Amino acid sequence: MGIWIDHIGIACVSNETSKKFWELIGFTETGADQNVDQGVNISFMRGDVAPQPKIELLQPMGSDTPVGKFISKYGEGVQQIALGTDNIYELISHLQEHGIRMVNAQPMTGAGNTLIAFVHPSSTGGILIEIVQKQS
Repeated sequence: MGIWIDHIGIACVSNETSKKFWELIGFTETGADQNVDQGVNISFMRGDVAPQPKIELLQPMGSDTPVGKFISKYGEGVQQIALGTDNIYELISHLQEHGIRMVNAQPMTGAGNTLIAFVHPSSTGGILIEIVQKQS
């Protein structure tokens, strides 16, 4: 089972405003998406040297969404680190077998044709970890 850092999710009030910094240092927007289930608008940013993780700017669609609640509690900033895998079901099972607390025991649909699940911060030293698998 392979694993890698897929992206870093940054909660922001406005993707348009936050994009300016990333563009100034050489990142370019490679796409945008909306995940209605998570209540978030996403701008994908990538640097000009590959391979490296993406930056995902996460603008909440409302204050009662996960990212909206995050911003209300902590302000703008790193909201999650996403780890890519080639078998999300196997990884979730492996983590649970070792007592890791999952927010999602079953994967759900994510942005960009992916399956996603979150690991509870209480099992990771306070960091929300997203697990991501690209679908064929």
